[in-house]
Amino acid sequence: MTAHAEITGLILAGGRAQRMGGIDKGLVPFMGKPLIEHAVTRLTPQVTTILINANRNHAHYAQYGHAVIADHHPDFAGPLAGFAAGLEHCNTEYLLSVPCDSPVFPLNLSEQMLEVMINTQSDVVYASSADPSGVIWTQPVFCLMRRGVKKSLQDFLGHEGRKIDRWFETLPSSTVIFSNAAAFANTNTPEELRALEQALQGSN
Repeated sequence: MTAHAEITGLILAGGRAQRMGGIDKGLVPFMGKPLIEHAVTRLTPQVTTILINANRNHAHYAQYGHAVIADHHPDFAGPLAGFAAGLEHCNTEYLLSVPCDSPVFPLNLSEQMLEVMINTQSDVVYASSADPSGVIWTQPVFCLMRRGVKKSLQDFLGHEGRKIDRWFETLPSSTVIFSNAAAFANTNTPEELRALEQALQGSN
């Protein structure tokens, strides 16, 4: 079995992007292409199929040739609502989520996370990163989950739960620590977007 044999990829592009001025973050240009395009390119070789979770501009996202799904929970309920939508449409054993605003995430994400999931028999495996000083930072929106956690998540959201780490605590969960913290750089603000572009251009 290859590392991505039974994994559906979920790109989270359904947030409000308030720190970006409320624009649709997945469509923001980065290195000459929309952020969503970077996510699709990096995720495609790691999974069997891709879902795009978006709550607006569905027609634009659909141009990339993947199913576009909206949150079932109203009011931009956050990443967990995106997870829930993805699980509703997931036809494989596993679902791997990535945000649309981290355009250089690891190319071995699914391989590393699936190995840990199988070895630990976890229901959820999330990414963590180690910065140069050795401090570990959790990256919970990078999450591999078994399809069977769908009811657990629905129940959690039904009790108005929105914190990812609190949901993880209700399940057998593990993490994978990636040594390259820069791979998880995200772009919550226009300034962070420009800084990441400049860093990547400077490294070429």
